[in-house]
Amino acid sequence: MPKAFPKEFRRDVVAVARRGNAPISRIAKDFGISEFCLQRWLKLADI
Repeated sequence: MPKAFPKEFRRDVVAVARRGNAPISRIAKDFGISEFCLQRWLKLADI
């Protein structure tokens, strides 16, 4: 099982995604995560 990303990293990626300056797919690729992973983080951040 892959190692979990630190909370700070997840928080920063979600913040970048919320700015809406780029598509989710591009942001995920730039940070080296899957698009599905980023979408999940965004949903979890809304809770």
